Amino acid sequence: MGSPDFAVPTLVALVAAGHEVALVVCQPDKPAGRGRALAACPVRTAAQQRQLAVACPERIRGPRGAEFVARVRALAPDFIVVAAYGKILPPELLAAARQAPVNVHASLLPRWRGASPIQHAILAGDDETGVSIMRMEEGLDSGGVYTAVREPIRPDDTAGTLAARLAALGAEAVVPALAAIAAGVLAPRPQGEVGITVAPLLGKQDGWLDLARPAEELARRVRAMDPWPGAHTTLAGVPLKVWRARPLEAVDGAAGLVVAVGDEVVVACGSGALAIGELQLAGKKRLAAREFACGARLIAGARLGG
Repeated sequence: MGSPDFAVPTLVALVAAGHEVALVVCQPDKPAGRGRALAACPVRTAAQQRQLAVACPERIRGPRGAEFVARVRALAPDFIVVAAYGKILPPELLAAARQAPVNVHASLLPRWRGASPIQHAILAGDDETGVSIMRMEEGLDSGGVYTAVREPIRPDDTAGTLAARLAALGAEAVVPALAAIAAGVLAPRPQGEVGITVAPLLGKQDGWLDLARPAEELARRVRAMDPWPGAHTTLAGVPLKVWRARPLEAVDGAAGLVVAVGDEVVVACGSGALAIGELQLAGKKRLAAREFACGARLIAGARLGG
């Protein structure tokens, strides 16, 4: 069970290891692109390429999800393996796994339980994160952990680059974990109550750059919101996305003031300054700072934000 790119390596690893993948479950097709045409998620595409059975139920809980739960129970799976599926599984579905329902979660639990652990780890300035292979229960990522793999967060990591590494680590870890669980030599370790943090689902509003905040914090937000939803501010009232940014020491100028334009656009913040490498006006292409400044006629003394 999974939907985005993060889940694809786990599916590929299970197939490569010789597991019989009886059913691949992902979110229904969603509108994408400017034309808003329905598009399949990456997991569905990967499953169809491998001629695997796919289900995309609208509901998995309550009366409307009963038919889907019955279908899974009829398969009598040894394992249900979840990687970024996007919905909390009901108890009756978890119970359908004869060995265990297992989740590939992109954090070192109990830190960053929830839907957006990668982004929140970057936002918080964590030095490392990882992947936890855990036993699922009804609570939010609260089940015992079978095994965990640590991974440093690099200074230039975006949510996209970090997710790609964690996806590969999770795929490598889940296959031997399943074998050990089936052999009865690996049991879940309770998480405990110390160090619990929650990573709620992010929305477009979380990409807003409040330039009155410290530059270090804003640079992390730019990285955490890349590729989605993208960090953003405004230029002359027009939405402006900010890509590739780094913090600088303090500069003279009120928050939001453009103090220099060159290979980077330097903007004063509440403390320090943000050196922006790429920018993108609404409806336009993503451009390097110097090219953007020429096209948008952006000069020192302009102001970003409200």
